[in-house]
Amino acid sequence: MTQTSWPAISIDRTGPVPVFEQICAAIRARASTGDLPEGTAVPPTRVLAVELGVSRSTVVIAYEQLVAEGYLRARQGSGHVVCAMGEVEAAPAAARPRPARAEASPPSARPFVAGTPDMRLFPYRQWARTVARLCRSNPQAMFTTTDAFGNLALRGAIAAHLRDWRGVVAAPEQIIITAGATDALELCMRSLSRTGETIALEDPGYAPLRSFARAQGLRPVFLPLDEQGATLPPPVETPRLAVLTPSHQYPLGGAMSPSRRSAWAHWARSGDAWIVEDDYDSEFRYAGRPIPAMAGFDPLSRTIYVGSFSKIFSNALRLGYLIVPEPLLGAFRQTVLRFGVRAGSMPQQALAEFMSSGEFYRHLRRVRRIYGERRRFLLDRLARDFAEFGSATDHQAGMQTVLHLRPDLDDAALAERARAAGLTVSALSRYCAVPGRGNGLILGFCAFSEVEMAPALDALRDLLANA
Repeated sequence: MTQTSWPAISIDRTGPVPVFEQICAAIRARASTGDLPEGTAVPPTRVLAVELGVSRSTVVIAYEQLVAEGYLRARQGSGHVVCAMGEVEAAPAAARPRPARAEASPPSARPFVAGTPDMRLFPYRQWARTVARLCRSNPQAMFTTTDAFGNLALRGAIAAHLRDWRGVVAAPEQIIITAGATDALELCMRSLSRTGETIALEDPGYAPLRSFARAQGLRPVFLPLDEQGATLPPPVETPRLAVLTPSHQYPLGGAMSPSRRSAWAHWARSGDAWIVEDDYDSEFRYAGRPIPAMAGFDPLSRTIYVGSFSKIFSNALRLGYLIVPEPLLGAFRQTVLRFGVRAGSMPQQALAEFMSSGEFYRHLRRVRRIYGERRRFLLDRLARDFAEFGSATDHQAGMQTVLHLRPDLDDAALAERARAAGLTVSALSRYCAVPGRGNGLILGFCAFSEVEMAPALDALRDLLANA
């Protein structure tokens, strides 16, 4: 074994773990044990690279990953410092091939619709081959499901995916196939809440969730956000259920810090409460690896995990999933049987085979690279041409970004004017339950090429200049 040492960091160049991840693991461990107290400065990237005998870019990647996870904070002009402590299991890395670009065709939506994948990039031929092969060899699998929780092969493929990509270890029997993430969230509320109880929701957050909670007779407790993520409910409130987006907050972006995740896990355990982790687009991380899921941090003790295929594969399939802690499986099965199964059985076996064959991951890596290029283009243009109107934070993840506006600009009025000009932007204030918690424009970038975004950004700038 060939090793190079810096105090408390040992680099193994012969093993399967990438060097940048070895650096990450060492710093995570020292932060978790208290050897690196909060506020401790870590070595500059050039210094650490020389000490370890690695390239500076390797150390830069490691530091960027630790910043994304909440262990380090970049200080303007003075390097990085430790900003939080906690233990987070990281998922294994995946290869990143560079396939060819998609063929040009008309966009499927108007700029800047958020949260919409570019269906021009969908692997239609590969999907058709999978479906055709299944229809020839086992056509009944397309139309029959023996379990109310969904196709067992797909549940097994999802369990493998989450173990490798999100650090979540669960049995296929703990997974429920749903008709998308919204269906999964509704199933959680029906199973875990009763009329008149409170439910903790992020603010700003997913607006339809507020409406459904109220329709169920629940009283929302709105959680403001700070630099570490969603704050805990005030002591006078005792919700038994909280819905969080810890890996990539919706719609602001950003990841919950390890210390805040630990506080939430303690809150759930001590209060006999449950956390629903909505992990709607966490595969789209453009620096380092995806942020480890809270369900992996908590080991599915008090966390129910919600995922979806609508962002990373196709919104036409209407498939999502839940991972449920074992003690809750009976309650969730009763709810499914009472209200019926909404997820279509026809695509489930095909998707299971698509994932098992590796085609799903080839598609995911391809679109992540292309979306990353589009995101970089959008952020560069916002920094260059929109600084007088507001600012955007690069969270290195997601399918949209927020242009936070000057206080004198009205995001709702600007969104209406943009719609009249042929653009689709969302006002951040529409996602806020408490007035005054947000003023900005939400701009999606995944469904539009750089050539398509350029004139749309010109039009948006003109609109802001004349506001």
